[in-house]
Amino acid sequence: MAARTIIIDHGSGFLKAGLSGFNEPQMVFPSIVNYTPCRENPGPSYARRRVSLGIDICHPDTYSYPVHRGRVLNWEGVEHIWSLVLEKHRLENEDSPVMVTEFPLREPADRQKTLEIMFELLGVPSILLADQLEMSLYASGLLTGVVVDSGYGLTRVQPFHLGCPLRSSAKMLEFAGQDLSAYLCKSLFKEDYSQHNLFQLDTVAATQMTKCYVPQSLGEALDFCQSLPRGSDERNSYQLPDGTPVELTPMQRLAPEMFFSPEVFDLQGPSISQAVLDSIETCEASMHPLLVSHLMACGGNTLYPGFTNRLYKLIADHFSSTKATMWVGSNRNFSVWLGASVVAHLSTYKSKWMTKEEYDESFKL
Repeated sequence: MAARTIIIDHGSGFLKAGLSGFNEPQMVFPSIVNYTPCRENPGPSYARRRVSLGIDICHPDTYSYPVHRGRVLNWEGVEHIWSLVLEKHRLENEDSPVMVTEFPLREPADRQKTLEIMFELLGVPSILLADQLEMSLYASGLLTGVVVDSGYGLTRVQPFHLGCPLRSSAKMLEFAGQDLSAYLCKSLFKEDYSQHNLFQLDTVAATQMTKCYVPQSLGEALDFCQSLPRGSDERNSYQLPDGTPVELTPMQRLAPEMFFSPEVFDLQGPSISQAVLDSIETCEASMHPLLVSHLMACGGNTLYPGFTNRLYKLIADHFSSTKATMWVGSNRNFSVWLGASVVAHLSTYKSKWMTKEEYDESFKL
């Protein structure tokens, strides 16, 4: 592929897009669309609305996420977002091929829909659909290891050997960043909580980014926090946008603990550390040392202070006879996109690209 490739990593919470060859995506924004009434259109009911990107502050109750926990629920919204991405990057790269990362267990019908939108509606010359977790692995320069990815909608664990995913050992947890946000919203605003209240959403986002962390021991952290006099630790205080001071409870600051103790937050399933251990244990015993020494953490949730240290310690303690190593990149929230940027021009992937001509021959009658 001579031209620079347009890479689209469409996650449940955020879309990352840009041209291959850069050290980070040039476009990063929430994967959100909204629908507003279109009064000038007298057509059928579905045509009496206009889809737009983001949240309309005048109609905050009209927004939605077109992708939910890795699965597309609203193809119209997805098409709108992709069209905006391609419109921007095609200004100087009109004939660029497009690479779209996808959920590893996506249904064939969803793959077909992706090809249909890209070739028939958006007119791309060629496309490559790439496994998200495989791209994350390549971002670290590894071919063998365990990818631990925790984003907005899903938390996933996938071992690889020489670039091939060991599917039978994959683990997926349906609690992730959106569950942490929901917990903080309900905890901070209680009966006033509303998922469409922009003030609350902004407050929770700021709290997550500046106040939350993962303790190395939940019990010790709670004992320490509860032993402090109220107001003695300025890190526990937060000022709302209207100037109102709020004293955060220990569990609000320790909310990312849900990844390690989901039962404390009434969530089903094993912890992320247990999922990693279970995933490795289901692989052949001879591979355990190699996998444990090549752990890769990625996704936005792994950026919480203390997250990777806690995960590393739990894995290392379990496999005490093997030296554990965790690969942690500073841009690990962009790992999928960065890996795709590396793969975009590899000759070994040339056969996996599909051109418009090949699509016409294979899928159109």
